Amino acid sequence: MQDEPEVAVLRYGHRPGRDDRMTTHVGLTARALGADRVIFPDNAGQSLETVEDITGRFGGPFTVELTEALNGVIRNWEGKIVHLTMYGERVQDVEADIREVHADEPLLVVVGGEKVPFEVYDEADWNVGVTNQPHSEVAGLAVFLDRLFDGRELDREWENAENTVIPMETGKKVVPADDE
Repeated sequence: MQDEPEVAVLRYGHRPGRDDRMTTHVGLTARALGADRVIFPDNAGQSLETVEDITGRFGGPFTVELTEALNGVIRNWEGKIVHLTMYGERVQDVEADIREVHADEPLLVVVGGEKVPFEVYDEADWNVGVTNQPHSEVAGLAVFLDRLFDGRELDREWENAENTVIPMETGKKVVPADDE
């Protein structure tokens, strides 16, 4: 989020045809819940296009990147690394420590797709589990980011939006941003 050290989300692995929707949702969740950017594997170009389109229409700042060097992103990260995995320490046991470190250092949040190699577990400063039960990596990312930002991301201001969603008890209303 603005005025804080960076939070980047790295989607580790993408199987075209099988993971398209999930990878896109990792990016959309990262954007909506306070991350500054998402890094996708180089074979996830369709997800990049969708997240860039949403950012253009509903605001940012948020960037989307492709890389062929997932391990290089991890190895060269200048900050702390959080790997979200059902096998990790319970999020409620480590969230305060991670939040404290993030006050001064950027975070890379690694979200697995296909099987994540053991090296990722070794490189991470924290391996974090949300419930330690099988579930969606998108759900894990959402819970983690909400805990990291302590709910502040829900009041974020969006810049350069073309459209704004007007909250309503029932129905849907989207208006041009300059009409708000």
